[in-house]
Amino acid sequence: MNRWVEINFDCLPLRSVTRLDIPLDASPGYRALCERIKAAIEMHGNHNTYYLYNASCTYHLTNHPDVGMLQFKFEGTLFTDATDLKPNRCDLTVELTRETCDWINASVVQWFHESVQHSVCVEFGRYIEAGDLQKTVERLAKLREASDEAGGFVGMYL
Repeated sequence: MNRWVEINFDCLPLRSVTRLDIPLDASPGYRALCERIKAAIEMHGNHNTYYLYNASCTYHLTNHPDVGMLQFKFEGTLFTDATDLKPNRCDLTVELTRETCDWINASVVQWFHESVQHSVCVEFGRYIEAGDLQKTVERLAKLREASDEAGGFVGMYL
């Protein structure tokens, strides 16, 4: 346990979404994710916006792995600055999923709930600096090219 805050997420640059139709044979879970992504594009646009999903944020309040842990799941849109190199803010749905704090109360949970937004922005800045964002954009461009070469639809958000 070397990190105070553990953050994991999958990232979809919203500018890479070229089709908003959902496959007819999509599973209910995948269909729901596609609907949430579609709603994010309609609400926030696709310029300098990223959809974060399959995401969690874990805080460790003590140096013992079984005591003092708060784990949240989150999903939503992250916004970057005009240069697309620095995170500005997040619009996330956050939910406490697990905790090992006997001393926790509702106001502390609310404070951490808000802290997830700030923690995710910091982590996304590290994600950009590590070059992971560019790798994601390049991977999506290759998939779009494969789709075009195949004469059409290969799969939504793959």
